[in-house]
Amino acid sequence: MMPGMGRMNPRMMKKLQKQLKQSTEEIDATEVIIRTPEKELYFDAPSVTAMEMMGQKSYQVVGEPQERLLGSGDTAAGGGGAGSGGAAKIPAEDVALVAAQAGVSEDTALEALRECNGEPAEAIIQLMEG
Repeated sequence: MMPGMGRMNPRMMKKLQKQLKQSTEEIDATEVIIRTPEKELYFDAPSVTAMEMMGQKSYQVVGEPQERLLGSGDTAAGGGGAGSGGAAKIPAEDVALVAAQAGVSEDTALEALRECNGEPAEAIIQLMEG
């Protein structure tokens, strides 16, 4: 029995279980990446289940994650990144945004983003002050 549902009648419980099963699907995922500010968790060949309850879709990922620091050079994000070497990849969209907002070239914007650890707002402020 599910916690917190001690007084639910069995018929209602079966109805809820039936609804849950109808809204559950297996996803044929080859990899899952969860990025945090400091690192990413990489799941190779995970088991992924999508569940929809009360209009909300949730995903359950089962597998053994590999931990990687951001900017380790082994990211799955496809081209367009402007980073180099061991530095964290800076998305081309961020470079274009900083260049447009600060009124500078993309090279100058990229340099400012690298100095500000990839933070667009900080890079714009730095370029506007300098």
